[in-house]
Amino acid sequence: MSEAESAASPPVLELNGARATIRLNRPKHLNRLQADDLDVLLKLFDRIEADPAIRVMVLTGTGRAFSAGYDLNSVAERAVSTVEQSSAGSAFEAVVNRLEDIGVPSICRLNGGVYGGSTDLALACDFRIGIDTSEMFMPAARLGLHYYKSGIARYVARLGADNAKKLFLTAEKIGAAEMLRIGYLTAMVPAEALDEEVDRLAAILAGNAPAAMRGMKRTINEFARGKLDEEAADRRHRESMRGAEIKEGIRAFSEKRPPKF
Repeated sequence: MSEAESAASPPVLELNGARATIRLNRPKHLNRLQADDLDVLLKLFDRIEADPAIRVMVLTGTGRAFSAGYDLNSVAERAVSTVEQSSAGSAFEAVVNRLEDIGVPSICRLNGGVYGGSTDLALACDFRIGIDTSEMFMPAARLGLHYYKSGIARYVARLGADNAKKLFLTAEKIGAAEMLRIGYLTAMVPAEALDEEVDRLAAILAGNAPAAMRGMKRTINEFARGKLDEEAADRRHRESMRGAEIKEGIRAFSEKRPPKF
C-alpha cells in the first residue's frame, strides 16, 4: 500500500470514464466510518447521480478490510442523550438508504471483512463481489443494540427472515462461502481475480440503457419493500416504449452491434 493510500481521510472519489469509485480510506482502523464521513458520502452520492456521464458506481475500501462499521465510540458518546442517539442512528441510516436509492447501478467491491453497520452499507448496493477470505458479522445483539428498522428490513428482503435472524440474533461471524450461500455475496472470487470480476460487471452495467436500468432498479426496490408505486412503474414502462433508448437498442440488435446509449 502506498503512503497516500495508508493516510486516513474521508471517503475519496475516483472517476474513470463512465465509472465512479468511492473508496473508504481509513485503513489503519479497517475503514471504520466517522461522523464526518457520512456527510461526505451523501455529497458524493449526489455528485455521482447528477453526472449523466457516470453509468455505474463501485464502493470499496482501502487495505485489508472493506469496513469495520460505524465508530462505536461515537455511538457510545451519543448514548448519553436519547435525542443525540436518535440523531446519530438516523444519520447513518440516511446514508445507507440513500445508497440503496441511488439511480445508477452500484457494486460493492468487498476487498476483505465487513462488520457491523457496514454489512448494511454493502447490502444496500445492487451487487456485492467479495474475495474468498471475506467474513462478516452483525454484533448488534452482543452490543445491546436494536438495529434500525430499515436495516433489518433490508436484511429480510435480501437474505430472508431465517438468515436475518441468524445473523442478527446470534451475532456469529460467517465466512465468504456462507456469505455466498445465503445470497449476501453476488459472487466470490480469489483476491487476485477481484478487480477483473468487478471490471467485468461494471462494463456490462455501464453499457446498458441508463434510463431503463434506473427505472427498473427503482421498481425492484419498491417491490422488495412492499411499497410499489404501480402508477409510476406503469408510466416508466410506457415512456420506455417510445423513448430513444429502445429505438437504439432495437436498431443495434438488428445491426448485430453493441448499442450506444
